[in-house]
Amino acid sequence: MRVDIYRRPEWGGQFSYLAVPEGSVIPGEATNVDWEAAERSVDLEDSVERLPQFSIDDPIEQITSKGYAITSVRTLGDGELPM
Repeated sequence: MRVDIYRRPEWGGQFSYLAVPEGSVIPGEATNVDWEAAERSVDLEDSVERLPQFSIDDPIEQITSKGYAITSVRTLGDGELPM
């Protein structure tokens, strides 16, 4: 699956990330925040369990259940986040 990645600023210079299937719009429940495009056409393996560079856990499961995957607040800042 290919996804587009969006980001929004958080505390301490960190960012939250949102992954949506490539070409899809950000779902309504997530559009109340100012997301900016971060990366386009990112390849995701069907078996990936975590995207540490975006602090996103279970991206395929999240996308399947709600149409997008979002940064886990409990792991925000784990790994190196792209700027």
